[in-house]
Amino acid sequence: MVKCSFCGKEIREGTGKLYAKKDGSISYFCSNKCEKNLIFLKRKPIKTKWTNAYNKMKKTLLTSTKSTEK
Repeated sequence: MVKCSFCGKEIREGTGKLYAKKDGSISYFCSNKCEKNLIFLKRKPIKTKWTNAYNKMKKTLLTSTKSTEK
């Protein structure tokens, strides 16, 4: 199973898009929403609230602040 290059969700076989750049790098997308955010709008997955990268960063920040409070 391939993961989406933007949101991090797994893409089932036969669905999604493959985007190949001129430099040879390949990106996989589960939806047009992910493709537009990464390619055309040039957004970072860590700053977009609905992505797995954002949720993972938020979780690590919360656990690090809890440990420093004690």
